[in-house]
Amino acid sequence: MASSPDVIVIGAGVLGLCTAAELAARGHAVTVIDPGGPNASSIAAGMIAPALESLPEDVTADRAALLKRARDAWPGFAAAHGLTLRREGADWRGPDPEAALARLLDMGFEARLTPTGLTTSDDWRMEVAPALKALARTSGVTMVRGQVMRLTGDARRWRVEANDGRVWFSPTVVLATGAGEPVAGLPDSIASIVSAITPIRGQLTFVPTPTPSRVVRGAGVYAAPCEAGVVIGATMEPGRRDLEPDPEEARRQVAAGLALLDVTAEAGPTRVGIRGATADGLPLAGSSGEPGLHLALAPRRNGWLMGPLVAAITADGIEGRPPMADAAALDPLRFA
Repeated sequence: MASSPDVIVIGAGVLGLCTAAELAARGHAVTVIDPGGPNASSIAAGMIAPALESLPEDVTADRAALLKRARDAWPGFAAAHGLTLRREGADWRGPDPEAALARLLDMGFEARLTPTGLTTSDDWRMEVAPALKALARTSGVTMVRGQVMRLTGDARRWRVEANDGRVWFSPTVVLATGAGEPVAGLPDSIASIVSAITPIRGQLTFVPTPTPSRVVRGAGVYAAPCEAGVVIGATMEPGRRDLEPDPEEARRQVAAGLALLDVTAEAGPTRVGIRGATADGLPLAGSSGEPGLHLALAPRRNGWLMGPLVAAITADGIEGRPPMADAAALDPLRFA
């Protein structure tokens, strides 16, 4: 059996689904092919956090401004797709809040001191499961459960083959496979780009406890609101793809997160996801240089933050529109 949508998106993480929803809103028939089950986007806290993601990193003011512009793409995108954007801000309860405040203000973020640290209104969040479900149900998007095993392209179209023999044809394919290995059949130049993505293992733990009003963060740990409690995370372990939780790390993490909240509770299940990262920490979004093949990959720990911006850049490239100003920073060929 074969079908021929306008665009095939391979991967149903936040970058893949945001891109599919954006293309569908522009009138394209989109098929998303994904093996199903948890992925790095579903095993995440849904933080849209340009400020407190920039704080512990040695980022420039220009990088911080880019992250803020990515955040600013969310209100319109959320409204267009019926998503609930949580704009309650976030708290920092790490060491030296005065120095943290000065750094945030220097990078152009809003922040102020509180009795327990500082707070910023610049960080938002999404409820992960409802958002992914809503994006998958976008009119014009067809979700297909399947494992893509091979891509074959020519001057007119791409042939996408699943491991059960199903085949799809489309002039346009978006590779949104996270930190996955290169799909067989990719041109060598694109396989090299995908192979250069660093997998980063992250684990977080659900804790049933009174839900805080906003995300609370400290040095190396966060506690994010979720239904019936919090998720506490998250590790950053480059080079690892194993999915078995580390109980000792979970205990340490949960203890640190509960200390941030000043509560006691018993930990629930721990989940592990594998993120992908490029050499500069920004995602790959846009044309691969091969006709009809586009990338939406490797957002490191900022997949939810970058989703609508990656979607817009990728959709513009597919439609041949002039690139927006931020497209160059996410150009998949920038390392060539």
